Amino acid sequence: MNMQKRNQMDKTSIHQKYFRPSCLKALNLRFGWEFYSLFSEKPHDQIKLPSELTRTPEDTLLNYFSVLREAENMGGRSCGTVGQARTPFPIAYNFLSKEYQNKLSYDEYFNSFAGVGHTSLIKLCRVPDIKHGIRFFYEIETIEGSLDKRAEYFGYYYGFIQLVNEKDGYQISDLSKIEEDFLCAPYHGWSHDAEAVVEVKYGGWCKLIQKRYPTITNGYVKNIYFQGNDGADYCMIFFTLTNGTDVEIAQFRKVGNKEWKQVNMKPEEECLTEKTDDNF
Repeated sequence: MNMQKRNQMDKTSIHQKYFRPSCLKALNLRFGWEFYSLFSEKPHDQIKLPSELTRTPEDTLLNYFSVLREAENMGGRSCGTVGQARTPFPIAYNFLSKEYQNKLSYDEYFNSFAGVGHTSLIKLCRVPDIKHGIRFFYEIETIEGSLDKRAEYFGYYYGFIQLVNEKDGYQISDLSKIEEDFLCAPYHGWSHDAEAVVEVKYGGWCKLIQKRYPTITNGYVKNIYFQGNDGADYCMIFFTLTNGTDVEIAQFRKVGNKEWKQVNMKPEEECLTEKTDDNF
């Protein structure tokens, strides 16, 4: 086999990871139809969640996504009722803190699920928070559709969730939701790959890497360590999404025998004074 053909095969193999959706099991499987019947036809402002649902941060999030598992806001389907229809939305809204609800009305919350007919939580992990708050990473797989399209399709999203401990338990105080793209990654290089991101941003831009060590991978978590030219050691944590993209989660720095300390480096702002084509 000639070298050109082998390189093409290697490139094709690498790109395949971006085209193959997740096979992970759903994590949000806590409730059956009996649970929803307790709140049937109640508006959001007449619902009181049992305290055991929000006892710990993990309970809050697993229960929140379990409530939303069969929530449907697709504008009506010809096959009839889908899942638990609209019943889960007012229940789920009560997992939000009062302050968050003041920023996000129920109607806005409900409309944010437009087109969604089913939600599976496939990744959930508490992550370091530089402000010492309660912060989680999550990824969901949705089945979506609309009256404009007869076929349903899968959608993937990820984001971060902040929680606060209130008198009624742990409540969601902020939630981001970012769509995953399945075409940019296989066709546009380094910015989707953890090792390349570290080499380009912290090596090429910041001139910080003296020696990079082999990546330590555990499931969808990647830890990348390197020795810095400033005498410190660094650890960059990435999570791999369903679309194959690696997302930077946290950065840690250690000097000598001292403990790891979380930092917030911004190579685009701190290391680049002028971007050229040579940087990408």
